[in-house]
Amino acid sequence: MEQAERPHLESGFLKNLRYDLPASVVVFLVALPLCLGIALASGAPLFSGIIAGIIGGIVVGILSGSELSVSGPAAGLAVIVANAIQALGSFEAFLVAVMLSGIFQIGLGFLRAGVLADYVPTSVIKGMLAAIGIVIILKQIPHALGRDDDFEGDLEFLQHVNKESTFSQIVLAIYSASPVAILISTVCLAILVFYETAAAKSSKVLSLIPAPLLVVVVGVIINESFVAASSDYALSAADGHLVALPVSQNLTEFFTQFTLPNFSALAQKQVWIVGLTIAVVGSIETLLSVEAADRLDPFKRLSANNRELKAQGVGNFISGLLGGLPVTSVIVRSSANVYSGARTRTSAIAHGVWMFLAAMLIPSLLNRIPLACLAAILLSVGYKLASVKLFKKMYAAGFEQFLPFIVTVVAIIFTDLLVGVSIGVVIGVFFIVQTNRQSAITLVRQDNYYLMRFNKDLSFIHKAELKAKLMAIEDNSIVLIDGARAIYIDSDIYSVIDDFREAAEYRNITVEEKELDSKALFYFQHKATNGIIQKTAARKQSVG
Repeated sequence: MEQAERPHLESGFLKNLRYDLPASVVVFLVALPLCLGIALASGAPLFSGIIAGIIGGIVVGILSGSELSVSGPAAGLAVIVANAIQALGSFEAFLVAVMLSGIFQIGLGFLRAGVLADYVPTSVIKGMLAAIGIVIILKQIPHALGRDDDFEGDLEFLQHVNKESTFSQIVLAIYSASPVAILISTVCLAILVFYETAAAKSSKVLSLIPAPLLVVVVGVIINESFVAASSDYALSAADGHLVALPVSQNLTEFFTQFTLPNFSALAQKQVWIVGLTIAVVGSIETLLSVEAADRLDPFKRLSANNRELKAQGVGNFISGLLGGLPVTSVIVRSSANVYSGARTRTSAIAHGVWMFLAAMLIPSLLNRIPLACLAAILLSVGYKLASVKLFKKMYAAGFEQFLPFIVTVVAIIFTDLLVGVSIGVVIGVFFIVQTNRQSAITLVRQDNYYLMRFNKDLSFIHKAELKAKLMAIEDNSIVLIDGARAIYIDSDIYSVIDDFREAAEYRNITVEEKELDSKALFYFQHKATNGIIQKTAARKQSVG
């Protein structure tokens, strides 16, 4: 029965279009306010966020190494962008840095830097997904209550504009709650919950209407009803409660919103430094997001990380050239894409097309959308990411899996994505080191005879364990050190053995070795011309 319920990946563009097009609409609705909000937080023209969203969807979507990842302007770069624009003196100079970041990223792709994502523990990636889900929920609660002074897409605990925290914003939102915003978000959430029921899923009519699209229509109708009634409770653009897309009167005015870079800024050293910073930070966020999208992919496909870096590089180069913000793969949009049923990259590409057409043709219509109904959509996405089932599963996996997971969750909630993941990786690596240390070396004794056996490859992390076991050997003993089971032994281990051998002469300890020399030769040939190995090999040759 379970096998029958699993989704089946169709082959061919047209067969997957019925899944990808509805998903692209959902991603478009989610991405639109995020692009505008991130541009606002970055101190950049609002239209620069739309350009980045269009390029992230169309250009990066076509070239991407991932089928389900969605790219666009990232909240994690907002502070870097804001500081860079101020430091460089103009937005036009900053665009040159964005173009340079794209070139750097293309270089990272050719250098195969994408392999770095493979070194992030699975428990940390799952913790990142759960944390993002919780942060989305916490950040969208104020918007659902009608407090919209925090920009859409902000995932950091502390706001840089008014220094409020995630929790203080919720408290303030409760005190300043808008009845219409509460009504809209409640009705919209009810619609989304109903769509998850068996009755809704069996309805042929509802299956033709994406739930988020219906939510947006309902949200607009409710608010416009209050506007028509001249109610003081109606949500208005002046108070920041609605989508605020720049409006052009004609096509000529629309295209004038594209800003050209000031290439004379290439002579500034700071421009190159900013470009490199954006490339490094953006690449890390991209690799983490792509890895997370792979975890969410119901078909468990693996992305080509190096190709993704090249795609992001091309996207950033073009975005900077046209006046857009830097782009990265973004978890919020990617997770919305997955949970909306997307099957292929067509969804990401189409969402970029919708954004271009909407910004050019119907900006006034889109500016009627209340942020409260979009908050309901994101609350649904956050709940799916931070499911109770995931926490139970990680807890059942054992302490060494659960602790990095929960530390990552807490760290991201109270800091930001990169800092939280870094803390989680440190904890994860600690457990990996502890696990690798276990049973690496065994020491047994009979009378004054000792047998020390290396059960696996030894590196510097086993140095303390080796020292402790060697110190336990008593004077006037005979010790056999057996390295037969170890393929690789690094120089730190040889250094400890060498020191012990020298001290053994004063303690009347006879040291014998089994298959240690071959490891020394292996290390010498394949790793480095290490002085310790040369010394050990020379002495053993003279003894022989």
